[in-house]
Amino acid sequence: MTIVELPDENATAALAARLAALARPGDVIALFGELGAGKTSFARAFIRARGGGEAVPSPTFTLVQLYELTGGAIWHFDLYRLRHAEEAWELGIEDAFRDGISLIEWPERVGDLLPKRRLAIALDFGPTPNARRATLSAGGAWAERLAAIGAAA
Repeated sequence: MTIVELPDENATAALAARLAALARPGDVIALFGELGAGKTSFARAFIRARGGGEAVPSPTFTLVQLYELTGGAIWHFDLYRLRHAEEAWELGIEDAFRDGISLIEWPERVGDLLPKRRLAIALDFGPTPNARRATLSAGGAWAERLAAIGAAA
Protein backbone atom coordinates (compact mmCIF):
# COMPACT_ATOMS: atom_id res chain seq x y z
CA MET A 1 0.00 0.00 0.00
CA THR A 2 1.23 3.47 -0.90
CA ILE A 3 -0.11 6.82 0.26
CA VAL A 4 0.26 9.81 -2.04
CA GLU A 5 -0.44 13.32 -0.79
CA LEU A 6 -2.22 15.42 -3.42
CA PRO A 7 -2.13 19.11 -2.45
CA ASP A 8 -4.48 20.21 -5.25
CA GLU A 9 -6.38 19.07 -8.34
CA ASN A 10 -3.25 19.45 -10.50
CA ALA A 11 -1.49 16.87 -8.32
CA THR A 12 -4.47 14.53 -8.70
CA ALA A 13 -4.30 14.99 -12.49
CA ALA A 14 -0.55 14.29 -12.47
CA LEU A 15 -1.07 11.03 -10.54
CA ALA A 16 -3.85 10.03 -12.95
CA ALA A 17 -1.56 10.72 -15.94
CA ARG A 18 1.26 8.63 -14.42
CA LEU A 19 -1.08 5.71 -13.90
CA ALA A 20 -2.69 6.16 -17.32
CA ALA A 21 0.74 5.67 -18.89
CA LEU A 22 0.98 2.28 -17.14
CA ALA A 23 -2.54 1.03 -17.86
CA ARG A 24 -3.24 -1.76 -20.34
CA PRO A 25 -6.40 -3.32 -21.78
CA GLY A 26 -7.92 -5.66 -19.22
CA ASP A 27 -6.92 -3.43 -16.29
CA VAL A 28 -9.42 -2.48 -13.61
CA ILE A 29 -8.95 0.66 -11.55
CA ALA A 30 -11.36 0.93 -8.63
CA LEU A 31 -11.90 4.46 -7.32
CA PHE A 32 -13.14 4.54 -3.73
CA GLY A 33 -14.09 7.66 -1.79
CA GLU A 34 -16.89 9.82 -0.48
CA LEU A 35 -18.89 12.23 -2.60
CA GLY A 36 -16.59 15.07 -3.64
CA ALA A 37 -13.37 13.20 -2.86
CA GLY A 38 -12.10 13.51 -6.44
CA LYS A 39 -13.03 10.23 -8.14
CA THR A 40 -14.49 11.88 -11.23
CA SER A 41 -11.64 14.42 -11.41
CA PHE A 42 -9.16 11.55 -11.33
CA ALA A 43 -11.09 9.66 -14.05
CA ARG A 44 -11.29 12.74 -16.30
CA ALA A 45 -7.54 13.36 -16.00
CA PHE A 46 -6.83 9.67 -16.68
CA ILE A 47 -9.00 9.66 -19.81
CA ARG A 48 -7.47 12.91 -21.09
CA ALA A 49 -3.96 11.55 -20.49
CA ARG A 50 -4.85 8.54 -22.68
CA GLY A 51 -5.94 10.85 -25.52
CA GLY A 52 -9.57 11.56 -24.70
CA GLY A 53 -9.63 15.21 -25.71
CA GLU A 54 -13.38 15.69 -25.91
CA ALA A 55 -15.58 16.51 -22.96
CA VAL A 56 -15.45 13.86 -20.27
CA PRO A 57 -18.83 13.96 -18.56
CA SER A 58 -19.55 12.18 -15.32
CA PRO A 59 -21.49 8.98 -16.00
CA THR A 60 -23.66 9.55 -12.92
CA PHE A 61 -26.90 9.27 -14.91
CA THR A 62 -25.79 7.03 -17.79
CA LEU A 63 -23.82 4.78 -15.38
CA VAL A 64 -21.14 4.17 -18.03
CA GLN A 65 -19.28 6.17 -20.69
CA LEU A 66 -17.18 4.39 -23.30
CA TYR A 67 -14.16 6.10 -24.86
CA GLU A 68 -12.72 4.39 -27.94
CA LEU A 69 -9.14 5.68 -27.91
CA THR A 70 -6.02 4.80 -29.88
CA GLY A 71 -4.44 2.89 -26.98
CA GLY A 72 -7.62 0.93 -26.27
CA ALA A 73 -11.11 1.49 -24.96
CA ILE A 74 -11.71 3.05 -21.58
CA TRP A 75 -14.93 2.23 -19.77
CA HIS A 76 -15.79 4.84 -17.11
CA PHE A 77 -18.40 3.50 -14.70
CA ASP A 78 -20.19 5.43 -11.97
CA LEU A 79 -22.08 2.79 -10.04
CA TYR A 80 -23.50 5.03 -7.32
CA ARG A 81 -27.08 4.44 -8.50
CA LEU A 82 -26.70 0.67 -8.91
CA ARG A 83 -29.14 -1.17 -6.65
CA HIS A 84 -27.84 -4.71 -7.18
CA ALA A 85 -24.39 -5.92 -8.22
CA GLU A 86 -25.93 -8.05 -10.97
CA GLU A 87 -27.12 -4.90 -12.76
CA ALA A 88 -23.49 -4.34 -13.77
CA TRP A 89 -23.80 -7.16 -16.32
CA GLU A 90 -26.37 -5.06 -18.21
CA LEU A 91 -23.75 -2.30 -18.50
CA GLY A 92 -21.28 -4.58 -20.28
CA ILE A 93 -18.89 -4.78 -17.35
CA GLU A 94 -17.63 -8.21 -18.43
CA ASP A 95 -16.58 -6.76 -21.82
CA ALA A 96 -14.84 -3.90 -20.06
CA PHE A 97 -12.96 -6.25 -17.75
CA ARG A 98 -11.86 -8.41 -20.66
CA ASP A 99 -11.04 -5.90 -23.41
CA GLY A 100 -10.85 -2.38 -22.02
CA ILE A 101 -9.44 -0.33 -19.22
CA SER A 102 -12.11 0.02 -16.53
CA LEU A 103 -12.32 3.08 -14.29
CA ILE A 104 -14.96 2.35 -11.68
CA GLU A 105 -16.39 4.90 -9.29
CA TRP A 106 -18.27 3.35 -6.36
CA PRO A 107 -16.79 -0.12 -7.02
CA GLU A 108 -18.13 -1.42 -3.72
CA ARG A 109 -21.55 -1.55 -5.43
CA VAL A 110 -20.48 -4.61 -7.47
CA GLY A 111 -19.11 -6.55 -4.51
CA ASP A 112 -17.55 -9.86 -5.52
CA LEU A 113 -17.82 -9.05 -9.25
CA LEU A 114 -14.83 -6.72 -8.83
CA PRO A 115 -11.66 -8.57 -9.90
CA LYS A 116 -8.87 -9.04 -7.36
CA ARG A 117 -6.32 -8.12 -10.05
CA ARG A 118 -7.23 -4.45 -9.72
CA LEU A 119 -5.57 -1.24 -8.71
CA ALA A 120 -7.63 0.20 -5.87
CA ILE A 121 -7.33 3.92 -5.22
CA ALA A 122 -9.01 5.30 -2.13
CA LEU A 123 -9.34 9.08 -2.28
CA ASP A 124 -9.78 10.93 0.99
CA PHE A 125 -10.00 14.59 1.90
CA GLY A 126 -6.68 16.18 2.88
CA PRO A 127 -5.73 18.85 5.41
CA THR A 128 -6.83 21.78 3.20
CA PRO A 129 -10.01 22.24 1.14
CA ASN A 130 -8.39 21.31 -2.21
CA ALA A 131 -6.03 18.63 -0.89
CA ARG A 132 -6.64 14.92 -1.22
CA ARG A 133 -4.85 11.78 -0.09
CA ALA A 134 -4.70 8.74 -2.39
CA THR A 135 -4.10 5.29 -0.96
CA LEU A 136 -3.05 2.85 -3.69
CA SER A 137 -3.42 -0.91 -3.22
CA ALA A 138 -2.21 -3.04 -6.11
CA GLY A 139 -3.35 -6.48 -7.16
CA GLY A 140 -2.15 -8.59 -10.06
CA ALA A 141 0.32 -7.00 -12.48
CA TRP A 142 -0.20 -3.56 -10.96
CA ALA A 143 2.20 -4.27 -8.09
CA GLU A 144 5.09 -4.86 -10.52
CA ARG A 145 4.24 -1.84 -12.66
CA LEU A 146 4.07 0.49 -9.68
CA ALA A 147 7.33 -0.89 -8.30
CA ALA A 148 8.99 -0.17 -11.65
CA ILE A 149 8.23 3.53 -11.30
CA GLY A 150 9.06 3.67 -7.60
CA ALA A 151 5.50 3.76 -6.31
CA ALA A 152 5.16 0.23 -4.98
CA ALA A 153 1.77 -0.28 -3.47
